[in-house]
Amino acid sequence: MFERFSRTARVAVVLAQEEARDLGSDDIGPEHLLIAVLQAAGSGLNALLAGYGLTATAVRSRLAANTLDDADSEALRTIGIDLKAVRDSVARSFGDDALDNALTRSGRRRRRHLPFTRAAKKTLELSLREAVAHKDTVIGCEHLLLGIIRCGDPRAAEVLGAHVGPAALHAEIVALLDAAA
Repeated sequence: MFERFSRTARVAVVLAQEEARDLGSDDIGPEHLLIAVLQAAGSGLNALLAGYGLTATAVRSRLAANTLDDADSEALRTIGIDLKAVRDSVARSFGDDALDNALTRSGRRRRRHLPFTRAAKKTLELSLREAVAHKDTVIGCEHLLLGIIRCGDPRAAEVLGAHVGPAALHAEIVALLDAAA
């Protein structure tokens, strides 16, 4: 299937591995593919996404802020730990990027190759289906993004939903593909 990917979509898949590694993940998820698409996409798709405030930096920040969700923060608060205060203290003492260089979530050393999660594999499969449905011969970043939307992964959906509704974004990407055809 990888041979059907456009040059920019291939770059996005490679960048997704780098993003996962940089964020301390043990595997590549749809959220990493999203960041990579935001970096690799052509100007038309980038302009559309930037119009909603969807940039690689914004998504990275949102993912980093949501490593522990509100329920986790609340659970810690009930035993007297203010997670925001702890993060602020670490940043003051060791620098703003001190927590960025933490171990992976499982505590293991980072491997050279990261596997795709089931959701990321589903995203790639759905991107192929989107390309076929639009009678496109190659899978582009637009198709990858449509696959991310259709996949329904909670982390990617939360990040996208903070900027734009999935149905609206899907419709605009389809319009972009139709205009290019």
